[in-house]
Amino acid sequence: MKKFAYLFLLSTLVSFSFAQKRAITVDDLWKMKRIGDYSLSPDGKLITFALTTYDMDKNKGNTDIWIMNSDGSNLKPLKNSEANETSPKFSPDGKSIAYEMKDQIWLCDLEGKNDIQLTNLYTGASGLVWSNDGKSILFVSSVYPDCKNQKCNEEKDKAQEQSKVKAKIFTELYFRNFNQWRGEKVSHLFYMNLETKEVKDLTQNSFADVPPIALGGNTDYTFSPDANEVAFTINWDNYKKNSGTKLATSTNNDVVLINPNSETSYKTISTSKGNDNQPVYSPDGKYIAFRSMERAGFEADKERLLLYDRTTGKTKDITLKHDLSVDKVIFSPDSKYIYFDADRESFHSIYRINVETSELELLVKDAYNNDQIISPDGNTLYFKHQKSTMPVEIFSINLQTKEIKQLTFINKELLAQLEMNPTESFWTKAKDGIQVQSLLIKPPFFDPNKKYPLLVVIHGGPQGTTADQFHYRWNLQLFASKGYVVIAPNFRGSTGFGQKFTDAISGDWGGKPYTDIMSCVDNAIKSYNFIDPKNLFAAGGSYGGYMIAWISTQTNRFNALVCHAGVFNLESMYGTTEQLWFPEWENKGTPWQNQKLYDKFSPHKHAKNVKTPVLVIHGANDYRVPEEQAFQQFTYLQRRGIPSKFLYFPDETHFVLKPQNSKLWYNTVFDWFDEFKK
Repeated sequence: MKKFAYLFLLSTLVSFSFAQKRAITVDDLWKMKRIGDYSLSPDGKLITFALTTYDMDKNKGNTDIWIMNSDGSNLKPLKNSEANETSPKFSPDGKSIAYEMKDQIWLCDLEGKNDIQLTNLYTGASGLVWSNDGKSILFVSSVYPDCKNQKCNEEKDKAQEQSKVKAKIFTELYFRNFNQWRGEKVSHLFYMNLETKEVKDLTQNSFADVPPIALGGNTDYTFSPDANEVAFTINWDNYKKNSGTKLATSTNNDVVLINPNSETSYKTISTSKGNDNQPVYSPDGKYIAFRSMERAGFEADKERLLLYDRTTGKTKDITLKHDLSVDKVIFSPDSKYIYFDADRESFHSIYRINVETSELELLVKDAYNNDQIISPDGNTLYFKHQKSTMPVEIFSINLQTKEIKQLTFINKELLAQLEMNPTESFWTKAKDGIQVQSLLIKPPFFDPNKKYPLLVVIHGGPQGTTADQFHYRWNLQLFASKGYVVIAPNFRGSTGFGQKFTDAISGDWGGKPYTDIMSCVDNAIKSYNFIDPKNLFAAGGSYGGYMIAWISTQTNRFNALVCHAGVFNLESMYGTTEQLWFPEWENKGTPWQNQKLYDKFSPHKHAKNVKTPVLVIHGANDYRVPEEQAFQQFTYLQRRGIPSKFLYFPDETHFVLKPQNSKLWYNTVFDWFDEFKK
């Protein structure tokens, strides 16, 4: 009798525990606080980071700055106004913190008080980098290349604003980028002496952006340890005026050196025809490490880790024998090791490589890890960590004991309310025998005796990966929350499985990637009895949207499909997108050079075969995959009498980023699938 009572009590407690949890919702997604840039103090005792909180009613977010001890204790706000304070960075002496606000760079003390405005440029300032001695900074600002001063920039802006004529005349390509019209301004690299307050444009008269407009970022410029040299990334093909057409076709970014205290004289240290970027000086000043792609015109080539000897001028590839594509690079304080993160299957892992021997060590394997910073004593590595069941938090690893510790718990209370199943992995033998990995997530409160509909989520890129991470726009847990078993195949073209695997998609968009995905679906249905083969759905964005459009022309096995920002007509896409190196590489030339391949894998050429209902989604300000692609697809679907719907966002880009738009996006997708369940 006591045993029965005990079992009854245990059952009641378990039921009560389950009752306390619930499935994740769209509103939960936007209640998650998001950690951004972070910085470690020079003595290793403090961490400051940006934290963004969203308001669904206001339909926007606000970013504040927080500070804590480097062990995670004593967390408190540093700057929390409505002004949006971002990008905190400790000064080299550790006594103050620089941050960005209202398009300028500011300085405050460790209590968030005694603010000083460091920059006061009409054109604004962002992306601060400190010199080691704290006497100078680097930053970027968008200016007119032929302007010698800020007054000139202001006068030109005012003249444009006051003009009754808003028309533009273009004489070269790359007149818009991703989600913006280019205009005449370019991003220049500036140097500021904090003692004299003198500001110098290091790329004066250049028509090339620093960092480059594409394939670049805020890690593309830095000081040498003694502050007498600056390394940065630039695309020489676009340095001169009227070189915009080259900008549309060139990935040839180079690493360049300059003495910031002398007249402008550049020295290029990279030699590849592909994308070279992210220069990092070793603390002892002996080396400059940088990433390098070997092949011209290919944005997804292997990111090699090159080491430039500043004494001999020689360069060596220290990742030659490792089939990994390097992401963020940092040196150890003793200059003997380099730490970097890289895709590894469905994980994004952190590695340590010996500078002299190229010996590689895997430090942090599982889930998604990046943005590493090392302590001054070299004993602790800090990094961002996330997985499908947890948004980004700051973690650390003791490099002696390899103990990993979570330092922040920003979303702990909200996560405790949610029932989410961890990501699982399964492998499928493709048609040609290659092994293809997929992720699988079961719905909350999963019952293995039930039958669940299957949702296939297809990633973009196409050279990308669906990783074990907390994605806000394509959240696998949110899809699963509606009662779906979610699988995400990492088909041919995905990163993290070796460069040969990544290369396999180019010139074969509708070939092996399509058969890989179908094989993964077949394997999932065969392997998991809880999947209902009568209820199959698929969704994808960007290249994933292309694949959805392609699937609709190749098979009728799915109940309904969702195509977000997808390519429908490969030839018209070529004529309306901005980065021409991409379609020229992926389709082995221009349409007039290789019409056969463009026609072979263009969904619009096979539209007569479509029978599956399709929801088409697109943003008006998407210049990477322009809106005309969605217009064409929806027109074809409607004229053929296929059940279809078009969700159009006049205020979004390639991505849906506004809270209320995001809520509409998810709910429209869920309603669409519900309409076609059997």
